[in-house]
Amino acid sequence: MPELLSDERFPVQVHDSERVFDGAVWDVFRDRFAFGDGELVREYQKHPGAVAVLAEDAQGRVLLIKQYRHPIGFRDWALPAGLLDVDGEDPLSAAQRELAEEADLVASEWSPLCEFFSSPGGSSERIIVFRARRLSAAKQSFERTAEEADIEVKWVPLQEVVAAVLDGRLRNAILAISVLNAHARL
Repeated sequence: MPELLSDERFPVQVHDSERVFDGAVWDVFRDRFAFGDGELVREYQKHPGAVAVLAEDAQGRVLLIKQYRHPIGFRDWALPAGLLDVDGEDPLSAAQRELAEEADLVASEWSPLCEFFSSPGGSSERIIVFRARRLSAAKQSFERTAEEADIEVKWVPLQEVVAAVLDGRLRNAILAISVLNAHARL
């Protein structure tokens, strides 16, 4: 039987690691490490990781949120998502928190959907996406500030979201990977 295709963990000896930028959310590091017969230097964003939620209602619609994202200069459609920046919080609890905070929803059915690295050449960010079903209103509504203050919420049939991704009208990577993954599993 052929070996299953899989990414391979590849530890290297890091000779030096220096924080070259100390940011509000993530930092930039410069590492000097052994590779092959020599040594390489790479700078990268050290990221705490993130979670996202593909929430689906009983009609097969997906919950999308639209909010402003300064680095791209767009209000883009996305899934509820957030950083793994609370000490000791497991990814599922973080996903449950984000769904409540961004959409005022809770779910009684949760399952892992997919996991990926957002930009492995320049960031350590790992994103874990959960599928949430059997949704109901959260017991409390959350006050939203900054970019979250004007979040727009929309329920869209999964097939329509997939079509918009394939057509290039929706370009948020987390959204695209998640809905295409969900569609492939149908």
